[in-house]
Amino acid sequence: MLQGSILQQLEASHRHSARPIHFGVYYKNTLVSLCHALEDHILTKDNDPLVITAFQQGKWYLEEAQRYADIAQHSREIVIMATADAGFAEHPTGQLPNIDLVGLAADDPVAQEWHLIILAPDYTAMVICQELSEADYGKDGLPTCDLERKFYGLWTFEPELVEETAELAIAHIHDYHPELALKLSQYKQAIHPAICPGEEVATVVSRVVDYLKTGQGNLPVITASHQKFLDRNLVSNEIQAFLRMAQLIDLADSRNPVAASEVASLAETMGQLLDLPAWQIKRLRLAALLHRLDPLQKAESLISPTHITTAYQEQSPSCPLACPLVPGAQALRIMPRLRAIAQIITHQSEWWNGTGEPAGLAGDDIPLESRILSLVAQFQLQVNQYKYSGKAGPGIFAQALDQCRKQQSTRFDPKLVDTLTLLVMGLQQGLDLPIMTPKVSSGLWLLDSRWDTDSKSSEHISVYSK
Repeated sequence: MLQGSILQQLEASHRHSARPIHFGVYYKNTLVSLCHALEDHILTKDNDPLVITAFQQGKWYLEEAQRYADIAQHSREIVIMATADAGFAEHPTGQLPNIDLVGLAADDPVAQEWHLIILAPDYTAMVICQELSEADYGKDGLPTCDLERKFYGLWTFEPELVEETAELAIAHIHDYHPELALKLSQYKQAIHPAICPGEEVATVVSRVVDYLKTGQGNLPVITASHQKFLDRNLVSNEIQAFLRMAQLIDLADSRNPVAASEVASLAETMGQLLDLPAWQIKRLRLAALLHRLDPLQKAESLISPTHITTAYQEQSPSCPLACPLVPGAQALRIMPRLRAIAQIITHQSEWWNGTGEPAGLAGDDIPLESRILSLVAQFQLQVNQYKYSGKAGPGIFAQALDQCRKQQSTRFDPKLVDTLTLLVMGLQQGLDLPIMTPKVSSGLWLLDSRWDTDSKSSEHISVYSK
């Protein structure tokens, strides 16, 4: 990272913190897709956000100048940083009263960065990165295609991180325009961002995924191996979008802010106790990380009802024709390799005795991963509630287990409750389950090549052990 750049300052401030930042490498087309999706969200609302952007060169701003004139109509203030070249300051957009241009010096490290920082009362988002150096590109050298340029950085919806980055950007602007920096600080202080509601994030993520698919379609394909690499890159970025949505849902729950990570660790350990194959444990872990997408009842369906019913029938023959899908899971279904995950999440609310939702499946007709997820999610919730009740003691795991046992053979699979009992015995004897926050910037590791909706991996598996 370039010394003195905003990205480098952000990384340095979190280098030894309890929540280090995980950066990723993104194609330019991916960043264009992300920025356009986030900008489009501004255009659909009138919540007067503060927007701070940085372009590497004025000419890149000129390509987006008319778009930013439209964004200005929905924004309180827009600040655009770039080196002052190619008519940067002469374009009519720069003359609008709520747009300020900051001409960066050519040797300013921020001139090598690409930023989009959005602060609104009900919505925060950020893309921040800088281009790889020639040495970073390695033996292949600099790309000949502009869309194949690569950037190092991150994108997020997390309010605290977005606010922190906005403060760094304003401090940098102060070196050029102290009066503007003061005005921006006042605007920022007047905004009190809240964690974006689940359905709001779902809308943004849906738009991000759509833009990613379109953006990849504009890339030139040289060879079959190149196409395979681009496909993996697309899937990885789509998974990142959904993991960030799940992360926001956790952050919004101040009484259970690490539920997804804890449920994922419990589910993975259950899978190991059941001697499940590695690919199935990996799939179970991803479903656990995303399992709280379920409450997004206001999320807009991304697939037509006919397509939903057909896809659902193919994967779940036991489901009635009119079976509704969990909206959060519907969004996952637009990615073929996540349809199995959507199925697991959708059926986590089924009951062993057949009285659950959405399909009224019973017994072994409920996917095994859904049964595991349902049980460990409830166990984690019970443990967490005891922690906050002030009644927590050495028997906290046993208390939570007892609550699950009361629903054995009605809500929960009795054999899985027996397995959970073994796990609780281990916890009582000092078994430590590491809570690993996923590196969202490299989400592809969560997938397995056998996750194909036509393969055996999408079948209901009811074998507990070999």
